[in-house]
Amino acid sequence: MARAAKPKPQKTLEQTLWEAADKLRGNQEPSEYKHVVLGLVFLKYISDRFEERRATLEAELAAEGIKPERLPDFLEDRDEYTSHNVFWVPELARWGYIQSVAKQPEIGQQIDQAMDLIEKENPSLRGVLPRNYGRDGLDKRRLGELVDLIGSIGFTETDDHGADDVLGRVYEYFLGQFAGKETGKDAGAFYTPRSVVKTLVEMLEPYQGRVYDPAAGSGGMFVQSAEFVKAHGGKRTDISVYGQEFTDTTWKLAKMNLALRGIEADMGPRSADSFTDDLHPDLRADFVIANPPFNVSDWWDAKLEGDPRWQYGTPPQGNANFAWVQHFIHHLSPRGTAGFVLANGSLSSKTGGEGEIRRKLVEADLVDCIVAMPDKLFFNTGIPVSLWFVSKARHGNGHRERRGEVLFIDARKLGTMESRRLRVLTDDDIAKIAGTYHSWRNHDGGYEDLPGFAKAASLEEIAKHDYVLTPGRYVGAAEAEADDEPIDEKIERLTKELFAEFERGRELEDEVRRRLGVLE
Repeated sequence: MARAAKPKPQKTLEQTLWEAADKLRGNQEPSEYKHVVLGLVFLKYISDRFEERRATLEAELAAEGIKPERLPDFLEDRDEYTSHNVFWVPELARWGYIQSVAKQPEIGQQIDQAMDLIEKENPSLRGVLPRNYGRDGLDKRRLGELVDLIGSIGFTETDDHGADDVLGRVYEYFLGQFAGKETGKDAGAFYTPRSVVKTLVEMLEPYQGRVYDPAAGSGGMFVQSAEFVKAHGGKRTDISVYGQEFTDTTWKLAKMNLALRGIEADMGPRSADSFTDDLHPDLRADFVIANPPFNVSDWWDAKLEGDPRWQYGTPPQGNANFAWVQHFIHHLSPRGTAGFVLANGSLSSKTGGEGEIRRKLVEADLVDCIVAMPDKLFFNTGIPVSLWFVSKARHGNGHRERRGEVLFIDARKLGTMESRRLRVLTDDDIAKIAGTYHSWRNHDGGYEDLPGFAKAASLEEIAKHDYVLTPGRYVGAAEAEADDEPIDEKIERLTKELFAEFERGRELEDEVRRRLGVLE
């Protein structure tokens, strides 16, 4: 009897769209093509929102008895849109028009014109939208087909946020897929994998307050924070979002990503270096969530000498890791907590005074928790990383007093390989890590050390380890599984098994000699 074929897993909307869009990439490099695709997704988003408001307005006017001949005047009144936080979209930038000219050779110029018109009419988008769709190297037939594809993403009334929620999911999914496609040293650096972001957010629990990311990338930390608030019954306005990003094209991606999710964020007026051009100098945030670039060696500028942020020591000019740590602490409110990703070298390095800075951070009772993460979590590097949590007012900033101790979690054995080179943490993995932290941090959390996984260490123990913060040093080995076999019987059994292996080895050797003899 023939075996029944195993049913193929159902593809999500995002996967289907991605596969179609990737087929249309042609000879475009992923690092360039992402701006082509994501710009169109955003154009579709603001056009959909505009049309949605227009339909609502038309229904309202009809209900008020406005005569049909007077409707156009009202429907083209931009105040009727901007007063509802909807971008004003000029007629030649609306998706319906773009779709109607998708098969014409000048589709690229039409899209560039649409981007220009939208920016001109909406100051908050000025300098954000991508251009250059009309360039010679971009195949116009494929571009037209891409317009058709993105045009197929429609409204879903069942979603609470309408079409922009679907487009927001598509945008974020595409960001992740482009990050995986890019090659080179900085490939995918604009994107922090979702499972890493989710772990940070689930541990920090940003229910409300000011959230800051000075290495914002494409804005993933903010999107996940907003989703966390929503999942716990809150509103998006419960958190205020502040960010900064150094790379100009990435700053634009973040602006579009946040607008798609309906998240109002202060990303500053431009892209800028957080060290030499801090766009939020007076900000004191309740939460800092960040994934700064690892081990940056060319960050130093002479004007940073004596900077007030270096309270725990001037960071070495050859590595920015502890510059980031102190930048985060500088921007925390008196009761704030920061969670961020750093390369594992930061846990033990003593180069350029890093060991001294780490000691002062521990002695100042700022280090709350360290989590060693499994390798292969990132697209652009296979190096192992850790999550750091530093917190002010640890005598009770809404939780139990944790002064004099640091929680170490060794999560290196968690995660599942999603592909040959990329690992992800499952929701169960994230719940295990976050649950351990909360049980230790919360009043009556019922925390207990778990050998091989978690250990609450005193500052005296940390001092004995010369302030090295590698979790493996503290959590010890996992307990062996219960074994009821009496030791005498176990030795006898293992001895027999060993001798049997010796005998099998001799047999194999004889067989190899015999065959070689035949060949001679």
